[in-house]
Amino acid sequence: MNGELQELGRAVKQAQYRQHRALDSALSTVGTTLAQWDALRAIGRTPGASARELAAATFQSEQAFGALVGRLTAQGVVERRPGHGRRIEHHLTSAGERTLAAADKIADEVLATCFSALPAADRATLLDLLRRLNAEEAG
Repeated sequence: MNGELQELGRAVKQAQYRQHRALDSALSTVGTTLAQWDALRAIGRTPGASARELAAATFQSEQAFGALVGRLTAQGVVERRPGHGRRIEHHLTSAGERTLAAADKIADEVLATCFSALPAADRATLLDLLRRLNAEEAG
């Protein structure tokens, strides 16, 4: 049984690695990276979120997210604004919104290719299974 679980874990990691490489390569055509696109998506989903919230949403440490958002701010795609108390809020600029839209289109194409070997029903089953695993972890 342990060998089967290890093989399952490795297969999940291998699929993720292949997907990440393909996304990172394709996203470079619009001047962004996988990590940057993920941060832009998180900020776009929750405008005004703090760095702590965004770090958690992007699976990064606060320090790593802070460095990343510093680069995004320097590129003019993210804006930091004072919030309540010492809170700093994060928002996309119009350039950030354009970058996110272009990156989303590319990501959709890459992900369609990555999952093309699976019929729609299998993709739905896989998504359901992963959601169940992630819900168990969060619970």
